[in-house]
Amino acid sequence: QVQLVESGGGLVQPGGSLILSCAASGRIFGVNAMHWSRQAPGKQREWVVSITEDGNANYLASVLGRFTVSRDNAKHTMSLQMDSLKPEDTAVYYCNANIRPRWNRVEDYWGHGTQVTVSS
Repeated sequence: QVQLVESGGGLVQPGGSLILSCAASGRIFGVNAMHWSRQAPGKQREWVVSITEDGNANYLASVLGRFTVSRDNAKHTMSLQMDSLKPEDTAVYYCNANIRPRWNRVEDYWGHGTQVTVSS
């Protein structure tokens, strides 16, 4: 059984920084793309960033230049450095990953989310 667990959320003032982490564990042959998405109160979940297995990343326009994603393929982890945070970044942040439990199979997994609140 594969699990994804996020950590690192919390309360931060506008302009501050947070680092989110996502760790995959269990029966893992490999991990393809990994992603962060977020859901603000009363809004639909929105995609934030994706990073491929070889490290290529794509960002939501509103976070480009403020957020930086990275991953460690050996540890099956992903991090999101969030700088210059704004109140509109407040949301539950979710990690998901396209994981290969066997060499010939890809499955999609989600974490339970971590709350990020940007407020003075």
